Amino acid sequence: MNGDVHFEYGELSYEPTIPAMWSSVSGQQGDKDFIVAAAADGSVERVSYTEADRASRDMAARLLAGGVGKATRVGILAPNGPDFMVAFLAVTRIGAVAVPVNTFFQPPELEWLFRDADLHTVLAVPTLLGRPTRERLEAAIPGLADAGEGPLLLEAMPQLRQVLPLGDGAEGWSSWPEPVAESMVGACERSVRPADDLVVIYTSGSTANPKGVIHVHGTAIRHAHFISSSHGWVPDDRVYVPMAFFWVGGLIFGVLGPMQLGVTILTEHRFDPGEVLHLLADERATYATGFPHVGPALANHPDFATTDLSSLREGYQQVLLAPEKRTDDPSLRVFQLGMTETCSSHTWWPPHEQVPEEKRGSVGVSGPGYEHKLVDEEGEEVGAGEVGEICVRGDALMRGMVGRLRSELLDRDGWYHTGDSGTRDADGHIYFGGRTDEMIKTSGANVAPVEVEALLSALPEVRIAYVVGVPDPDKGAVVTGIVVLNRGAEATEDDLRAACRASLAAYKVPKRWEILRDDAVLPYTTTNKLDRREAVKRLLDGPLVED
Repeated sequence: MNGDVHFEYGELSYEPTIPAMWSSVSGQQGDKDFIVAAAADGSVERVSYTEADRASRDMAARLLAGGVGKATRVGILAPNGPDFMVAFLAVTRIGAVAVPVNTFFQPPELEWLFRDADLHTVLAVPTLLGRPTRERLEAAIPGLADAGEGPLLLEAMPQLRQVLPLGDGAEGWSSWPEPVAESMVGACERSVRPADDLVVIYTSGSTANPKGVIHVHGTAIRHAHFISSSHGWVPDDRVYVPMAFFWVGGLIFGVLGPMQLGVTILTEHRFDPGEVLHLLADERATYATGFPHVGPALANHPDFATTDLSSLREGYQQVLLAPEKRTDDPSLRVFQLGMTETCSSHTWWPPHEQVPEEKRGSVGVSGPGYEHKLVDEEGEEVGAGEVGEICVRGDALMRGMVGRLRSELLDRDGWYHTGDSGTRDADGHIYFGGRTDEMIKTSGANVAPVEVEALLSALPEVRIAYVVGVPDPDKGAVVTGIVVLNRGAEATEDDLRAACRASLAAYKVPKRWEILRDDAVLPYTTTNKLDRREAVKRLLDGPLVED
């Protein structure tokens, strides 16, 4: 596939709303596994399509009785698994708006989010990763502990009316009401339109308060369907999804897409490599998704060599596949650009196809319904091959953000400025150059961390590589390489420096190195990205220390 490539959405057999889509899919898949999750206590939770339909319909009837209706915002605090998905379906099938809540958030963060989102109802599991949720929520919601019976009326959180428990036998602060008639649920489902709000997804907030990004039914369902169908998944597939469901990658790419194809979704409450290996083997996973760090983390676990993963036929984690199933050159496969504001990927290339050698490093071309332009610091469009900020507009772009005017989010021509830098060639292929705010300025020269990281990550000894700029009074910043080695591998600073010098200009080669055996010492955001600001702070205090 060369030249000017254009991708389009396919036709759907249902109206792009959750109730219409779910009715079609669940009716076809019946008692087949829908979600299978490794729980924090070592057990395995599972729910079939039929069970999820029944449970979510009953919950929807009770939510209606509790005052939840069209456009009501409902927070969902639950780990990946059946509880989350039943609640998500219950909320969205009647036209209410799901607000997935970051399960790692502490009371101050929860208080901020609940108030910012104007939540009417919070649905919460009793424990998260073995720790009671009650104390965290009571600290987050002033007055909740002493509220008593009846709807909540709290001046500190004036829109909140109830906090309801998820899970069998769970106790909450508010009691689930008796359900309304099933016919009322059906009437509400028929009132849901493609242009109605579906979900508010909060960004990770690693550098500022999270942003509540709003997506509607129609665009989210169409975009998710395109992404999933491009992977060639069929109902017999059992797809492993390690991304958190409260994040856009987990929700849109990991759940909302695969469920439209009737696949079984395998996931976990928390990422533990040993437990995940057993889940993949026991459940006969056929496809593994996830960020690049997932595969090496599994391959470096002691159980990897004895775990039967022969059922895997394809996936993003090439290291998990049998040698004969791996692609010729994984570095020629595309890792698309995506963000919460663009409903996951906004650049695209078929996931199982390699780009031509001359397009090495491409993150694809404009995805279906999207267009891009690159601009300089003055906002003027740059030419082919010139570095600029990547701007995007199109069909699956967010409807807006909570509490923000459209004029605050987009320029006058409707472009969203992503904060990503890069280049675009004459054929429309885009090349990612890193975040504009992550560029390292050293001795007057700019270094893009992503370029150095890509080179280091390709070395056989290296499991993970990060590059950051540590402030320096003379140079402005010292380019610093943080490298986590593969299990049993050896590499010295001289080895890594020599590999960089063979391909990079001298000023791009890290002057300081941190070589680690494990990444546990590194600070990560809740979306499993390196918290670069925190990493730099620690490096200012001295070398990173492993336990």
